[in-house]
Amino acid sequence: MLAVESQGKPDPDKHHSWTYYLAHLYAKYRLPPFLLVVCKDKATASWAAEPIRVGRGFHTSMVVFPLVLGPGVLPAITEADEAARDLGVAVFSALAYAKDPGLTAILDALASGVADDAERSGSRDSAEAEEAGDVDRVDWAEIVEIGLGEGPGRDYWRHLMATYTPNFPGSNTIVEESWLEGRAKGQSEGKAEGKAEDILHILEVRGIEIPDSVRERVTDCTDLDVLGTWLDRSLSAAHAEELFGEE
Repeated sequence: MLAVESQGKPDPDKHHSWTYYLAHLYAKYRLPPFLLVVCKDKATASWAAEPIRVGRGFHTSMVVFPLVLGPGVLPAITEADEAARDLGVAVFSALAYAKDPGLTAILDALASGVADDAERSGSRDSAEAEEAGDVDRVDWAEIVEIGLGEGPGRDYWRHLMATYTPNFPGSNTIVEESWLEGRAKGQSEGKAEGKAEDILHILEVRGIEIPDSVRERVTDCTDLDVLGTWLDRSLSAAHAEELFGEE
């Protein structure tokens, strides 16, 4: 039995909570429990990996060894194909790199992976999916949203799920066909427009005022690399003009 905890910073009180979690799960279900702590930075991961010893100097009654995932332990998955191959690992990668400046690229890949998973699930009946123990794409989306916590990363993920994922995968609607075609092209004008919309949406969600000159420059840009840089900056920029750095 696996207990998963998302940890944003060291918290000594969690040692007591984690010990209780494991003891409770073992007593209730009579199954060997494991604690998996997903951390958002290396310092927190190092702290969480320390054994938790219960007892006094002359005797140790219990020792808890948490399993820890964090930056450096997991790779940063930024390719959609790689995310689709193992969606669980891609989800934990997004949570582990939640504070990384390159989070948007990780979430982009994960969103495509979730969509690919939905397409495959759409070709299988519910009995087959249940027998295989599949996790529904909505479950993955919610796990990511909850794990990211409040902030620009979570806002961007919600935007991706609303913008890029078809509501009825496998139905062969014109909306789904257009979505799949746009994703396959990658470098199309529609992709650039989508990036520009994402940048402006993130700024609006964060309450950043967008002057007309900034809005026009973003929407007129067709260079995907430049738009990607601006997208990363949109998560932390204090003013809209900071998107452009020293350009």
